[in-house]
Amino acid sequence: MQNFSPDKVSFFEVDSEHSGQRLDNFLIKHLKGVPKSRLYRLIRKGEIRVNKRRAQASSRIISGDVLRIAPIRVSQIRPNGITNPSERSKLNNLIIYENDVMLILDKPAGVAVHGGSGISHGVIESLRSARPEQRYIELVHRLDKDTSGILLLAKKRSALIKMQNQLKERGMTKSYYALVKGSWPIKKKTISAPLLKNKLSSGERIVRVDSRGKESITDFSVIKRYKNCTFLNIKLVTGRTHQIRVHCQYAGHPIAGDQKYGDKNFNAEMRSFGLRRLFLHADKIGLQNPSTGVLLEKKAELPYMLKKVLGKIC
Repeated sequence: MQNFSPDKVSFFEVDSEHSGQRLDNFLIKHLKGVPKSRLYRLIRKGEIRVNKRRAQASSRIISGDVLRIAPIRVSQIRPNGITNPSERSKLNNLIIYENDVMLILDKPAGVAVHGGSGISHGVIESLRSARPEQRYIELVHRLDKDTSGILLLAKKRSALIKMQNQLKERGMTKSYYALVKGSWPIKKKTISAPLLKNKLSSGERIVRVDSRGKESITDFSVIKRYKNCTFLNIKLVTGRTHQIRVHCQYAGHPIAGDQKYGDKNFNAEMRSFGLRRLFLHADKIGLQNPSTGVLLEKKAELPYMLKKVLGKIC
């Protein structure tokens, strides 16, 4: 955060790019490494104020507001993000497209998009660390940790809102490659089945088809059939958590390498062909450029490991 010092009172003037955000969300995103519980306690005690007045965590900040932040001991701030120059270079090599308001990355499998749940940092924290001069970087959407491919980020809040509106209004196209168990029926071109998030007693988050859930629609087309599996192109109509993985499981054709929703025997068979990850890749995105309104389409090539697997099962 600009002008933030952990050992003395700091002041920050809200600019137009951050206008309209909730106070707690703003602080969580900009005071990286400070525990959320500590931030909420500071707000409740009035140690974080807006325009010299106490504020609620849910208060909306607007352009011109001045935030006063009490000292937060350095020991309470956990380091986040990458600092190694070679790691920064690797991150830059993932960039497929960039302009003044947005970034498109080709995220590797096994890398989280953001920190949390025992993960110290993800793509967004690493980008912020590698680009301290960049005042604003936010995720437009998310990808599962084990899914590779297209990831869209905003460099301005105005662009974030425009792109998220495209998602809500289904004006953005997102397609994926997946390898699934068995022979996918040629007539099964769309699955429309509501999805509901659940939390198991172990704390694990899981998603199931449930009539109480949110509308979820996925389109499927067969690219190639193999002896015991099918290579698919998949397009999201809606974008729910784990949507593709759960819809494939629901259809009786789980994705290869899926440890949460997959088939153990099928996964073991695919491992014999060298598959060491989830076979799901976000290959293409189409949207209106938030700067110009012109259609923008970008692709992320299928990773080498996944190509090798397809070559071995021919």
